Amino acid sequence: MGLTIGVDIGGTKIAAGVVDEEGNILSTFKVPTPSTSEAIVDAIASAVEGARAGHEIVGVGIGAAGYVNRQRSTVYFAPNIDWRQEPLKEEVEKRVGLPVVVENDANAAAWGEYKFGAGKGHRNVICITLGTGLGGGIIIGNKLRRGHFGVAAEFGHIRMVPDGLLCGCGSQGCWEQYASGRALVRYAKQRANATPENAEFLLSLGDGTPDGIEGKHISMAARQGDAVAVDSYRELARWAGAGLADLASLFDPSAFIVGGGLSDEGELVLDPIRKSYKRWLVGGNWRPVADVIAAQLGNKAGMVGAADLAREPDPVM
Repeated sequence: MGLTIGVDIGGTKIAAGVVDEEGNILSTFKVPTPSTSEAIVDAIASAVEGARAGHEIVGVGIGAAGYVNRQRSTVYFAPNIDWRQEPLKEEVEKRVGLPVVVENDANAAAWGEYKFGAGKGHRNVICITLGTGLGGGIIIGNKLRRGHFGVAAEFGHIRMVPDGLLCGCGSQGCWEQYASGRALVRYAKQRANATPENAEFLLSLGDGTPDGIEGKHISMAARQGDAVAVDSYRELARWAGAGLADLASLFDPSAFIVGGGLSDEGELVLDPIRKSYKRWLVGGNWRPVADVIAAQLGNKAGMVGAADLAREPDPVM
């Protein structure tokens, strides 16, 4: 079908990239992310216009963090942008004169990994993104499954702990409060405060206090064998693996693809996730066990996936 543009809306920048049918990014254009919702729509259009220069483009796919309707046109709700029932497809099409589809950003990243990354060769995969929060996507029978209303796979807000930690969504005990970048930092701060003698290297990377610990410090310290840093990763992995075991009972995929910033740590995080997953998998000693593998596309997955989904037929039958 030709070249399409994928748009990734980040907290500080909006990036648009021209993507071919093999998932290769041919060119990109970035603009700062404005502070108001209307200005963000204008910025998306500006990024698309910048990226399309010199290319014949047949469509645009936008990855938006939030609940997107099944028609791939309206953002019901975005947690970090003041979008409520935002007709994003219509507004961007007015500005760029190209067909536009809107996808949930985690769905777009999942599709990118399935089609061009770690999911190649699989028909049934579940993707989770372990970043600041926890997101995901469902591909069953080679199709992205959005659910009846379009808002499936909001894995981060499965309630893992009744009356547990308060989540930004307003609920309590959500999975992302126990398996995410924020959770990892919380674990490290708690452990460093309780046993500072086991966190000497970790503490030395910040300001010397538990409050000064950041995610990058935990990663560096864990690679050096710092006991608190390593234990913090194990705690995160325990919760991540337990959640995958629950998802296996629901979807029975051949593979789980783990993406997001935490997946960049490779086996430091993946190995304990696999162990936890097998520990909590019902009948795990007697049934086939899905692979737990690292995502391959990194921060390109959302852009590539959104661009490719712009080529997909309307999913609403």
